[in-house]
Amino acid sequence: MGTGPRRTHKYRILQVVLWTGNRVLRWQLRHGLAPRAFALLETIGRRTGEPRQTCVGNGLIGDTFWLVAAHGQQADWVRNISHDPQVRVLVNRRWRTGTAVTMLGDDPDQRSRTLPHRWDAALGRMIATTPLTRKSKVSRAARPKIQGEPGSTR
Repeated sequence: MGTGPRRTHKYRILQVVLWTGNRVLRWQLRHGLAPRAFALLETIGRRTGEPRQTCVGNGLIGDTFWLVAAHGQQADWVRNISHDPQVRVLVNRRWRTGTAVTMLGDDPDQRSRTLPHRWDAALGRMIATTPLTRKSKVSRAARPKIQGEPGSTR
């Protein structure tokens, strides 16, 4: 059937409740209209091989982008990164590329308190089920790759 741990009831309810808001926020991020507290994470789908975009908190500190997954391995983007760690992040209207790694032994609760937008991290801690920390060293992309564009691998 699926990969990874079973999803909790709380996680499933949150998926339904937040679905519309996430679609709106994703559109705002793509068009440069979202609050700076958010970023757009692009992973490659583990089943489809297609790019998947997810709204996340803006965890950019220097050339490191910190991701705290409030629901750990339940989240599809976490499962996608486990399969293919290459990511792109649209943050502050610029695409950045990197490779995500799981930070074993890192305290997600404490890590979220170090992120630039603490109010967003506090909300994440309130709804968390099984938090997990990932980080990615990122560099600025020359320009966004468009799916289907010659030379695009995404």
